[in-house]
Amino acid sequence: MSLPESRSLSEPRAASHPTAPWHPGEVAIQAHLGVAERMAELGPRVIRDHLIDQHRAFYGQLPFVVLGTVDPDGEAWATVRTGAPGFLDAPDPGHLRVRVAPEPDDPAEAGLSDGAAIGLLGIDLGTRRRNRLNGSVARDRPDGFAIRVAQSFGNCPQYIRVRTDPEPVPAAAAAPQVSDRLDAQARALVAGAETLFVASYAVGPDGTRQVDVSHRGGPAGFVRVGADGVLTVPDYSGNRFFNTLGNMLANPRAGLLFIDFATGDLVQMTGRPEIVLDAPDRADFPGAERLWRFAPRSVVRRPGAWPLRFARPTARSR
Repeated sequence: MSLPESRSLSEPRAASHPTAPWHPGEVAIQAHLGVAERMAELGPRVIRDHLIDQHRAFYGQLPFVVLGTVDPDGEAWATVRTGAPGFLDAPDPGHLRVRVAPEPDDPAEAGLSDGAAIGLLGIDLGTRRRNRLNGSVARDRPDGFAIRVAQSFGNCPQYIRVRTDPEPVPAAAAAPQVSDRLDAQARALVAGAETLFVASYAVGPDGTRQVDVSHRGGPAGFVRVGADGVLTVPDYSGNRFFNTLGNMLANPRAGLLFIDFATGDLVQMTGRPEIVLDAPDRADFPGAERLWRFAPRSVVRRPGAWPLRFARPTARSR
């Protein structure tokens, strides 16, 4: 991680705040940017241990949801689950049910065992509304699973490309293509993407995991793929929570998901991220405040696997 010599992320200013919901990785980056005290005050007000009624209703309206899981080898994966609105249901403030069948071709499925840590992002591409939660999996139903909520919070609508009128279609039965690098089709999807989802996690002193999955967006091509296959991703101004970057600092493992919204192709990859706070090439990414790089270790391309199709996005994204 690239840092000014005058400040070390190993010495966060506000790590001792007794009620802040942030783990040391998040606090360290907040401190580096001089916002740790403010975030220590804000965190307990906006991050809850339950779902408020507004969020419970929101999840029930969605046709898909993004998940972050950790497989038995400790690798993070981002994925998506889809169903008719109502397939997500919050029977009480402490639980969200996800009614879906297992997807054995999905590398993230191995992280959906009973008791496993999980992150979830609900996002409405038409209204640009999004909410997140993390918790643990409860395999107590034959038609899917429930999530026991540990943290729940809302997100701002920045950088979301507006897409409306999703059309359900049958998922393709094509076999997944697995590699240790991006093939030509995966590289083309990433190079033209306006949206990605990233899963990451931190491990507490007692060994428990806190998984997060979040959205990143920008103009087409905002993610650059180097000749060596390493992805460079700009990090724009946001809510200063630094859930993703804080996780990467504490535990340099992450999983990325790219979706072709016109064809339903999915590209999932797991690998090693590196945060670059003061990158000399940051000027090549207009508006970026910092960069992070991602070196894939395993890439899974699943042609036509996502059973939704969206029309081309509108220009409104800020």
